[in-house]
Amino acid sequence: MNLKLDRPLIFFDLETTGVQIATDRIVEISILKLYPNGNKESRTWLVNPEMKIPQQSIDIHGITDEKVANEPKFKEIAPEISKILEGADLAGFNSTRFDIPLLAEEMLRAGINFEMDGKKAVDVQVIFHKKEPRNLAAGYSFYCGKELENAHSAKADTQATYEILEAQVEKYDDIENSIDFLSEFSTQRERADFAGFVMYNDKDEEILTFGKHKGRTVEEIFRSDPGYYSWIQNADFPLYTKKVLKGIKERMANQTQKYTLDDLKNKFKKI
Repeated sequence: MNLKLDRPLIFFDLETTGVQIATDRIVEISILKLYPNGNKESRTWLVNPEMKIPQQSIDIHGITDEKVANEPKFKEIAPEISKILEGADLAGFNSTRFDIPLLAEEMLRAGINFEMDGKKAVDVQVIFHKKEPRNLAAGYSFYCGKELENAHSAKADTQATYEILEAQVEKYDDIENSIDFLSEFSTQRERADFAGFVMYNDKDEEILTFGKHKGRTVEEIFRSDPGYYSWIQNADFPLYTKKVLKGIKERMANQTQKYTLDDLKNKFKKI
């Protein structure tokens, strides 16, 4: 069966130097883009991470320093990748917790804005774990009846993820064949940032999930402890988290400015 798409859907997978969102780098990225008319296109890049690849990561994906020494740096391919992502939703395996956040960091580091506003995210792993808690290779075997060759090759993992999602939609009667449903179904707690440092409470207010102000709203923290914002911006937090908090601070400043202008207007009306 074919996925029902209203606009392009991009499956992608990253191989990296490690699992730290803020500090690790991409060494391979593979993209499979599906169009509503059924057409597909795929691209795979090896990437020079501009840092030494730890042996424990090499043991997983087999990509060595020598293999990427003459490959482009991410900032060199970022504009092309950004263009491919335009107007498309995103899908991957564990993508909402790892691949999308790390891709966002690399984009921002390259000076290219990255936003998920208006995009849907489908995490095939979340659907899988809700239905059949296992890993990608087991999922490929369970849903597709195949053995995953070249596991931890970005291209192989991307293709497998795509095939699993199609099989999931076909297998379960309660899973609708629409990106809106799949995105909602595969989304866990509502995050304001990718890394989960900033979440939404039941009043749709941003709250922090760490540190001495854990559980308090960001606006309340910034009003009572202004220095905390500066500390976060200078600490080792993901760039996207800093971007989200900067947006909240600017929103607060705009609200204050608006209230001040409204007060002035009311005073002039009374004169």
